[in-house]
Amino acid sequence: MTDETPRLFLTNTLTRRKEAFRPLDWHGEGVAEADRRVRMYVCGPTVYDFAHIGNARPVIVFDVLFRLLRQLYGSERVTYARNITDVDDKINARAARDFPDLPLNDAIARVTEKTAAQFHKDVAALGCLSPTVEPRATAFVAPRADGLPDMISMIRTLIEKNHAYVAGGEVLFDVASMPAYGALSHRRLEDQQAGARVAVEAHKKNPADFVLWKLSGDNEPGWDSPWGRGRPGWHIECSVMSAAYLGQTFDIHGGGLDLIFPHHENEIAQSCCAHGTERMAEVWMHNGFVQVEGRKMSKSEGNFVTIADVLETEKVGGRRWPGEAVRLLMMKTHYREPIDFTAAKLDEAVRELDKWERLARAAGEGVPADAAPEPEFLAAVCDDLALSPAIARVHALFDEGRAAEALASLRLLGLDPVREQGLSADVADRISRRLDLLKARDFAAADALRDELAAEGVLLKDGKDPATGERVTTWEIKR
Repeated sequence: MTDETPRLFLTNTLTRRKEAFRPLDWHGEGVAEADRRVRMYVCGPTVYDFAHIGNARPVIVFDVLFRLLRQLYGSERVTYARNITDVDDKINARAARDFPDLPLNDAIARVTEKTAAQFHKDVAALGCLSPTVEPRATAFVAPRADGLPDMISMIRTLIEKNHAYVAGGEVLFDVASMPAYGALSHRRLEDQQAGARVAVEAHKKNPADFVLWKLSGDNEPGWDSPWGRGRPGWHIECSVMSAAYLGQTFDIHGGGLDLIFPHHENEIAQSCCAHGTERMAEVWMHNGFVQVEGRKMSKSEGNFVTIADVLETEKVGGRRWPGEAVRLLMMKTHYREPIDFTAAKLDEAVRELDKWERLARAAGEGVPADAAPEPEFLAAVCDDLALSPAIARVHALFDEGRAAEALASLRLLGLDPVREQGLSADVADRISRRLDLLKARDFAAADALRDELAAEGVLLKDGKDPATGERVTTWEIKR
């Protein structure tokens, strides 16, 4: 980051203010230059069902922020952790429903593997980079050989510090033990108690106390613990996985608006009480809701739309849509505002992408790999991800005959309307390497190359040479 780089401002849900971003490692004492990092955690999917279009919004929003942080601080200095929740009662119910003839653990594995694979396919098609780390909850339940934090150990610490108690076959967090509980959501504990609509379970001290650990039946997944064979509550998972890769206090925690309470509020309570820190994250960011064609999305309304529905079927507007159009549509409304996802807006995004492609091809300009975004564009993005004025600046750059600067700027947003130019030789080389890997039966490495290309919007299609019968691979850019 240089003196000429614009300062980054982000709206902090915790303070309800737009603030200048100051990474902890950049300004803390005793941090060596080589150890300075920017650390961000975003809540990922619970893999019991395909991700819906509302789930696409935080993935895209925080992918843009990840790209921006890499631009400002250096790609090697940014750690982005996004988890996968693969233990949850919704997963258990879906597994029992879809695979009633299998043992539950086998059925759960079928559900989570299929759903996680679809999620990765979906977000790659949306042009999102892979996070730096993507921990799975099941790998962090019990103490680990590598010494990274685990859920059972954190729960034990909370009990020892009198922030949790065992009752009714559960371990519960005692919200009254944390005076600052409710600071993120601005919900006072006494108001929650006064407004409680349901009777308090007999074993709870307070209606807001939440589960850290619950016992498992014989037909449910479970881990041995000091409190019996059981499984973790939802909230403890993110507290542990974020601490494992980002430390006890880190820079940015993100997610959808619906996670502010109770999930993020409870994460803060667990983490701060277990670690003895004032904050879990310095900046909390939340994106707004997504509705479809003017209505709240729900299965009962008949307008529940998955990412795969948009990209692979004709469920929206009677056609399939390119991932870049979905990405651009999501960017044209500020991330904190609600957005209406419509076929008309997708059409508008496609027209915009096509226009940029025509103008760039007419200009005949390439974009060097190290080309920087145009300053005025970058300043807009640095103003709390103000992407609408940033996109307006792209249009102005094309109008001014500055196609290369426009394309370099779009690349920061994960958009590249003419990525075919200059890409053919690189793709051909990687396809050749993949074919060699397939011949060597190194399928994992071959799949990794396919996924790498897919993340860049390059789709491969395998077939056979009709003359020789040998495998051949063609490719196309998905729009």
